[in-house]
Amino acid sequence: MVFRYVGYTQDRKLVKGKVTASGEEAASDLLSYGGYNVLSLQKVTPFFNAEKLSSAFAKVNPNDMVMFSRQLALLVEAGTDIVSALELLRGGITNRTLSKIVTEVVVDLRSGLRLSQALEKHPKAFSPLYCRTIVTSEETGNLERGLRIMADYIEKQSISANKIKNAMIYPIIVLVLAIVVIAIMVTFVMPSFMSLYAALGAELPTITKVLLAIVNFLLDYGLFLLGGIAVLVVAGLAYSRTPAGRYQWDMLKLKLPQIGRITIVSELSRCCRTISLLFRAGVPLPDIMTLTISGSGNKVVAKALTQVREEMLSGQGLARPMSRNPVFLPMMVQMASVGEGTGSLDITLDTVAQSYEMEADDRTNALIAMITPTMTIVMGGLIGFIALALVTTMYSMLGSVG
Repeated sequence: MVFRYVGYTQDRKLVKGKVTASGEEAASDLLSYGGYNVLSLQKVTPFFNAEKLSSAFAKVNPNDMVMFSRQLALLVEAGTDIVSALELLRGGITNRTLSKIVTEVVVDLRSGLRLSQALEKHPKAFSPLYCRTIVTSEETGNLERGLRIMADYIEKQSISANKIKNAMIYPIIVLVLAIVVIAIMVTFVMPSFMSLYAALGAELPTITKVLLAIVNFLLDYGLFLLGGIAVLVVAGLAYSRTPAGRYQWDMLKLKLPQIGRITIVSELSRCCRTISLLFRAGVPLPDIMTLTISGSGNKVVAKALTQVREEMLSGQGLARPMSRNPVFLPMMVQMASVGEGTGSLDITLDTVAQSYEMEADDRTNALIAMITPTMTIVMGGLIGFIALALVTTMYSMLGSVG
């Protein structure tokens, strides 16, 4: 940080300038060591801050967070104090955003804040779930355990997300290539053939007339059609960002064939994993439900969890309110009941999370395996339709010439 200062020296001479320091207190100390008595000290905020702009778009990779958490746990377990441990790790962090965050955390720790309080200032890297786990670990004196729990949690979430992304790469490539091929044929190949047929005065077959009508419509009104689609997409996105629109969209995702089951199973596995993690860390159940609600990616599930939390606070437990809401699947309700009865809610819900994750992976792979040949057949059919129209017209033209 850059600070602008005004002060005076020991011989009462007025001085002013700029100084770079990690904070206001550090800047004041630097000036004092230099023999200046500070009259005013203000942080310089430039009109265009390239560093701030880049940090706004920069992200912290989950793999970096996993490595950071595990290394910090090892150093704390070895008896290294938290400030020294963070300073050791900072030199090996390749992610600039995370390195900058760790630097600011060290400054806050030196100013007297607890680790959890320093981490809460950086939600881009440390989620509320992460911070609450660290709070509980600090209170129980087992910080390294909380760090390892969060490392495992982040790693599992990252692996699950990467599986879906990697599985969708091939279908997307096939779709893009097919669209490009069809666009080239419709835009460049078809008009050339049609002008040739018109010049020769050949009688066009019905299939060619249909294709020609489609091509002419796309050439004449294609831009309007794309504009209309773009308007609908933008309007839909804008509505989905409103509370009512987001709720309706999440409800639709749960009702779609195949996708609905994958969505609900994935969301419930994440909820079970979160509850299991926080329960194992020693977080009170009401706080666990609050964090689970805030971390839910589906508004329908979040609303159901909110109702469960309200009924739980009235003394009805966890499993009984779940059993009255169809959002929660039978296995989750049964295992929650067993966990409440035996005091092993973390173990039972961790089992449910693993089961749901496996089901979500299997169903996702099956859906993608079904999408790929379906897209290939549809795109092949469109290209075959165009080729058939060209060939039949060519035979018709040769027949008329003959």
